[in-house]
Amino acid sequence: MDRALVPGLLIAALLAILGLALLMPDPPAPAGARLPWQVSLSADGATEVFGLTLSTSTLADARTLFGESGELNLFRAGTEQAPRLSVEAYFARLHLHRLRADFILSLAIPPERLTAAYARGLRISQLPSGDKKVRLAPEDERAFAAAPIRAITYLPQARLDPALIERRFGQPARRLVEPEGGIVHHLYPDRGIDIALAADGETVIQYVAPAAFDTLLAPLEARAFDQRTPSM
Repeated sequence: MDRALVPGLLIAALLAILGLALLMPDPPAPAGARLPWQVSLSADGATEVFGLTLSTSTLADARTLFGESGELNLFRAGTEQAPRLSVEAYFARLHLHRLRADFILSLAIPPERLTAAYARGLRISQLPSGDKKVRLAPEDERAFAAAPIRAITYLPQARLDPALIERRFGQPARRLVEPEGGIVHHLYPDRGIDIALAADGETVIQYVAPAAFDTLLAPLEARAFDQRTPSM
C-alpha cells in the first residue's frame, strides 16, 4: 500500500467513527443520577430537580444532598427608600454525575425576618453592582437552614449550544434575546426553566416553580425581544 494513503485513510476512519458516535443515542443515566435536564413536577405543581423540590426542600436538605455547607449571605439591592432583601446559599464546584457546576439557592424567607437579619448583620460589603452583601449573625445562619428553597440557579462549567439545549431539554416555548450582549433565553414556563446562553457558550440555568415563572419573564420582556424560530 502506498504510504502516502495511510494518513488519509486514518483520518477518514476517525471521521466515520465520530459521525457514528454523534448519531448514537446517549447512554442511559445511572439510577439516582441528578442531571440538570431531569426536571419534573410534584403533585402540587412544584418543580423537582437535583433531588430537591422547590418550596418544600430546605437549605438543610440541600446541604445533606450536596455534602457541603455552602456560603450563606444576605443581599440588599434597590434604593434606601425601597430596598430589596434576599438570602442566597452559594455552593462552588459541585460534581453531580461527573458534571461540575456552581449552585445558587435562593431561599423563601418572610420580609420581616430579612429586615431583622439585616439589622443584625455582622459585616456589610459593597459589590461592584452597588448592591450590598451582608454576613449573617450566627443565629440567623442557624435559623435559615430550615428555610425552603425558592429558586435554583445552576452555573455549569461546560459550554453549551442551542442544539445541545434542545436535545437535553426539548424545544423551548419561547426564546428572548437581550439586545446588549446577545444573550438568548430559552424559556420553558411549564417546567419553570430559563436557560440563558451567551455567544461563547457560557450558560446560566434558573429553576423556579411554574406558578412563579412571571418573576423571571417580566424583567426579560422589559428589555429583550422575541427570537423567531427558524423555519424547517
